[in-house]
Amino acid sequence: MYFLVIGGFVLLLVGAEIMLRGAVGLAEKFGISKLVVGMTVVAFGTSAPELLVSLNAALSGSSGLAIGNVVGSNVANILLVLGVAGLLMPIANEPGALKRDGWMLLVGTGLFMALTYRGEIDLIGGLVLLVYFTGFLVYSYMREKQGADAAGEMYEHEVDDIEGVPHSLLKIMTYLVIGFAGLIYGADILVEGGVAIARTFGVDEAVIGLTVIAFGTSLPELAASVVAAIRKHADVAVGNVVGSNIFNVVGIVGVVAVITPMEIPARVVNFDIWIMAAATLILMPYMIGRREQLGRLEAGLFFAAYLIYIAAIGYGVETLIPA
Repeated sequence: MYFLVIGGFVLLLVGAEIMLRGAVGLAEKFGISKLVVGMTVVAFGTSAPELLVSLNAALSGSSGLAIGNVVGSNVANILLVLGVAGLLMPIANEPGALKRDGWMLLVGTGLFMALTYRGEIDLIGGLVLLVYFTGFLVYSYMREKQGADAAGEMYEHEVDDIEGVPHSLLKIMTYLVIGFAGLIYGADILVEGGVAIARTFGVDEAVIGLTVIAFGTSLPELAASVVAAIRKHADVAVGNVVGSNIFNVVGIVGVVAVITPMEIPARVVNFDIWIMAAATLILMPYMIGRREQLGRLEAGLFFAAYLIYIAAIGYGVETLIPA
């Protein structure tokens, strides 16, 4: 089961990277702008592991793992990914550049949390989330097509940071087929291994989703943000994380819930979504506020907070909180 989990992580990471290069190559082949590619193709590429794993888990009857993966990934994206990227290179931020996206993430997170209190996100809830996600994409595209702004430049930097993009149609299609195959098979064996670990040790599947699986599916965001930081495009890390988190809580959950209902574990409702909400809120001063830089001190605190959260899960802190 350990080899399944490790092999699943490797296939997801490699598959997502290969698929992303092929998708960017295909978009460039059809003359699609870097802005649109960054907003859609790159955002989908880095979130594809979460989508495939959550869908596979939900269809396999492991909704707890699916929800845990989404919530845990959002926590990891903010506290772990931005923490590591900020430690490597302080993240300069133009005040107001991501204000719209910040509000979208805040409202989307609130909408997701409200739906979890029903105990299940069903077809209706999934459609509500997908309508919100579609509105976000359309509004972002229409606004930024009116003129290049700081947020638009971040999306374009995301595309510029992708290396090895194929240009011949044959190579593009090969990349896409191999990438998707890696994602599908990687998601399958990762879920199988994760469920086996949970059953062997008597651990709730949601805990495995919140920790091991969430960390693994956040690796593309972590890799992209580290590369951006090294290339002195650290601001791209914020845009990457915010786009991925919006995609997770409204796009991925919406898609999965439309296909199959998702039961929400009580521990997620009582504890983990509040950690996700807190992580989202501490990011807001850098998005809708006036904070101009996420320095190494703040980044270190983000990283430490993630370690404390993981330790709290291991200790079972959520069992001490009244339902």
